Amino acid sequence: MVSKILVPTDGSKTARKAVRYAIDLAKQLNASVIVLSVIDNRSFIAQTVPAIDTPTHVIEPIEDYLREAAKGYAGEIKKLCDESGVQSETVITTGHPVEDIVKEAKKSKVDLIVMGSHGRSALAAAVLGSVAYGVIHNKTKIPVLIVR
Repeated sequence: MVSKILVPTDGSKTARKAVRYAIDLAKQLNASVIVLSVIDNRSFIAQTVPAIDTPTHVIEPIEDYLREAAKGYAGEIKKLCDESGVQSETVITTGHPVEDIVKEAKKSKVDLIVMGSHGRSALAAAVLGSVAYGVIHNKTKIPVLIVR
């Protein structure tokens, strides 16, 4: 029986589609949802975001900027869950997406991982390796549902 679903998201169109699928599934199964956003620490090295691109118009480290963006789309997902009557929680981490997804799935004792087939960049997926591919080929016994 599925009572807890982990939904990793990067805010991409495919991830939003997976989120909607997971919320619908959770509603049908009376399950809860854990929304996970992993800030990939390989994507920044002491970089800053120009003031014009930040909400506060102040130069800020890229990690802070990405954390605020993750909080934003995680908050939108939480709102969708609330509107659907699905219990949810949000987790935001910094690290390697594949490792953090699997680690959170085990820690939270989820019954299912629902994720999009690809994220923000098809080119990055080809060069760096797909996060979805990494999760399904990890040595975890937790089922993974991939949404195209």
